[in-house]
Amino acid sequence: MIIECKDITKAFGTQRVLKGLNFSANKGEILSIVGASGAGKTTLLQILGTILTPDSGEVIIDNTNVFHLSPKELSTFRNQQIGFVFQFHHLLPEFTALENVMMPALIGRYEHAAASGSTKLTDKQIKEHAQQLLNELGLSGKENSRPAELSGGEQQRVAIARAMINSPKIIFADEPSGNLDSKTKQELHDLFFKTREKYNQTIIIVTHDVDLARRCDRSLELKDGVFV
Repeated sequence: MIIECKDITKAFGTQRVLKGLNFSANKGEILSIVGASGAGKTTLLQILGTILTPDSGEVIIDNTNVFHLSPKELSTFRNQQIGFVFQFHHLLPEFTALENVMMPALIGRYEHAAASGSTKLTDKQIKEHAQQLLNELGLSGKENSRPAELSGGEQQRVAIARAMINSPKIIFADEPSGNLDSKTKQELHDLFFKTREKYNQTIIIVTHDVDLARRCDRSLELKDGVFV
């Protein structure tokens, strides 16, 4: 088991969004979370990804109780162990595809150097790894393009490469194909499974896409703050 959450609750004001959720996923598993808008899917994903703190309950990732970490420790843990893919890419528009992919690794190197006094990877090593990921995801020749020069599908491939740069144990994806046409959507879905085959990463996907949910190893439905 790579991730486990116990009795997770979350409210915003008087609205209880999550009502004592229990959840676990195994290493190398691709799991989808489905449900109507407002069911709490994104809130749960943000808690599992340590972006949002639950009101109560525990999240344990690779035997680490993540919300027992200090803010600095949690930031480092998130950078090294978790990758994110969002619906709207969130690429930095002023940087190239290659630079966007490199960014989490550069941040991780800075944090490592600040903590230990030594650097973990050189710029050259990070750049080579980022280029390798872009090549694997079908973006050879696009490394110097900025996001505005890329199609929606290409931007999302850059976002996946960025999520993978630090070799995280888990990738969280929030409606990753929500804005793509059918052909590009299918290609992106295939990429998740190819990534799992090569790197054995756990991938947890929030989606409204029925076909993607059916392809996953498991699909959980969230309704009114609980799994049904």
